Amino acid sequence: MAALGSPLRTLRGLLRELRYVSAQAGRPYRDTAAYRHLREAFRAHRVTSEKLCRAQHELHFQAATYLCLLRSVREHLALHQEYHAKGERSTEEAAGLVGLKLPQQPGGKGWDPW
Repeated sequence: MAALGSPLRTLRGLLRELRYVSAQAGRPYRDTAAYRHLREAFRAHRVTSEKLCRAQHELHFQAATYLCLLRSVREHLALHQEYHAKGERSTEEAAGLVGLKLPQQPGGKGWDPW
């Protein structure tokens, strides 16, 4: 299993994602039930003198998994809006999206078709 990192870092990441969602809804994130639940859960599972605290590790794993889900959904929506919401595009616009340029049509200086 991959290392999870610090529980504080995971909590901060979750709160950051919660701020993104709350900003779209137009209300402060500290007024949400999700914020209160996160705060209470992380406070209840602080590091104790036990050598192995299974409940704390389980909470941290679930929080890290949920953080990954929230980030992925937010980034997916951003990509979806950027590339899908434009409707039909010309060939030049489609090539520009992926960083390509179409070749120049012949007929420039010194070109004679016949």
